[in-house]
Amino acid sequence: MNPPQHRPSLLERLEEAEAELTRELIRVVRLAGWLERFPARLVWAGFMFVSGFVTIGLLAAVAWLSGTPFIFPSLGPTAFLFFFHPRYPVSTPRNAVYGHAVGLLCGYGALWLTGLEDAGPALTGGIHGARVLAAALSLAATGAGMILLRVAHPPAGATTLIVSLGIIREPWQLLIIEAAVVLMAVQAVAINRLAGLDYPLWGAPVRHHHRGGHGHHQSYAAPPPHHGEP
Repeated sequence: MNPPQHRPSLLERLEEAEAELTRELIRVVRLAGWLERFPARLVWAGFMFVSGFVTIGLLAAVAWLSGTPFIFPSLGPTAFLFFFHPRYPVSTPRNAVYGHAVGLLCGYGALWLTGLEDAGPALTGGIHGARVLAAALSLAATGAGMILLRVAHPPAGATTLIVSLGIIREPWQLLIIEAAVVLMAVQAVAINRLAGLDYPLWGAPVRHHHRGGHGHHQSYAAPPPHHGEP
């Protein structure tokens, strides 16, 4: 009777992904000597620090020079996903671009349905019945929309609330926000690929599990058009 196979826990799978990302990063940029002086997790943290600084710093500079809302809070968690979990489907350019687009549309639609498209932000106008309805409706519709379209991207939940709470509500501002997401996605592709990661150019990867003599191994491929993870 064969002994039961060990099923890796969520923590073990996370640590495996961390080790894979760190090893690949070190191999490509020839930082193997760093492992003799620093823990692998510290090297990865450095990659996260530099990547996040470059992407958000560039968008903030564009916002400063153009006087437009090219930087907004929900870009922070998007950047974190891009560089902390680059192989997860929710971290692909496709999910980020479409997810935030769904959030923007649902947020503005909630403002329109509740008659708040010309009202001031909730921070100054206060919370009242219509605003409660707009916020709840925007988040509910965003979540449902992302599931139906298979473009799950959690930071989009913050984007839709930014709109439904009136913080950013002009149509031209919404276009600027979506352009900022596209620019950040382009940066994520460039940085992750330069680091040697098999980061997708657009669509979600699908994880295929192979079991061999040395344990659990994962490979990634593009999903077929008729199914796949969101």
